[in-house]
Amino acid sequence: MSRRGDNIRKRTDGRWEGRYQVLSENGSKCYRSVYGRTYTEVKEKLIFQKKAAEKEEPISLIIGGKKSDYEGSFCALAEEWLTHIESNRKYSTYVKYKTIFQCHIQPNFHDDRFSRMTNNYIQKKISAMTVSDATRQSVLLVIKQIFRYAEKQYAYPVPSISNISIKNKSQALEIMSRAEQARLMQFLCEDMDISKAGIYLCLSTGLRLGEVCALKWDDIEKNNGLIHVSRTVQRIQSVEGPVKTTLLETPPKSVSSNREIPISDSLLSILTAFQKEGQVYLLQKDRPMEPRTYQNHFKRYLEKINAPHYNFHILRHTFATNCIDNGMDIKSLSEILGHSDVQITLNRYVHPSMDTKRKYLNALSDDYGQLCGQI
Repeated sequence: MSRRGDNIRKRTDGRWEGRYQVLSENGSKCYRSVYGRTYTEVKEKLIFQKKAAEKEEPISLIIGGKKSDYEGSFCALAEEWLTHIESNRKYSTYVKYKTIFQCHIQPNFHDDRFSRMTNNYIQKKISAMTVSDATRQSVLLVIKQIFRYAEKQYAYPVPSISNISIKNKSQALEIMSRAEQARLMQFLCEDMDISKAGIYLCLSTGLRLGEVCALKWDDIEKNNGLIHVSRTVQRIQSVEGPVKTTLLETPPKSVSSNREIPISDSLLSILTAFQKEGQVYLLQKDRPMEPRTYQNHFKRYLEKINAPHYNFHILRHTFATNCIDNGMDIKSLSEILGHSDVQITLNRYVHPSMDTKRKYLNALSDDYGQLCGQI
């Protein structure tokens, strides 16, 4: 980790950090930090904060159109950040962040001022929440984004909260067994309809539930055998209006999720056999399929083949694992799955199945047997 003068260093995440000393409420000395993209930016912020500390002047912020000092409300800034998110991000993202704020951040930090939001305090609060580790991660993510917003908008000295320890329980990737896959494929091919064909498509391409539910016939390029994934559908909480939830059609999960997937001639023939005149969407005529309804279809199919009640996402996991076991290179698989980074694919799927391990060890045993025969 490189360092330069004036108590300024370059962090491993690429940002520059400058530290300055202040007096706490009990008179003891403590350190605060400022951050920036360049050494010069941090140096300017550091000079400003040091002068403010020497004069014992509070750091002024303008929050919600009103002047607020360093002792201002953290939740007030969080609400301003949410307004910024609403106008600059996808609606579904805004709803997700607002729900996290209303359910977890506001109840736990509603009386807290900026000066109290230290690493230790945030860690203590998040650790005390009776929620899953995944929810704790989401809360921490939102808090970090709020502080990044404060830093960018108001040159607010962001506390270092990167050392919060949240235990992540590593779970084995769940996939369908070869026997379950065989029973499912046989069931899908018997009296196939468009609903079964959609399941077959997901097992053959790794499409997500929301992606297949939003797929249109126009997204299937028959001449070249390609599927264009350009939208997804999900049911989200409605922040306004009489209904509690709404079905929302949006662009895919990320930029890389907007992708093209080649499909085989046989799969293309299966799909096009069910295309009807005037039908816009693959699974329904003029509107996207409700994801929850299609998940229930899948569960009924699993009951028919005496398989456990897997989540729909197991089709994607099974597809990816089969691709790895059959020798597909990671880059190609990553692009087909729509991952933003090859490392995501490596971390999630490059864990060979027991059948694959057995195959390699049996091959090694045969090799040893040949060597023994030469002695």
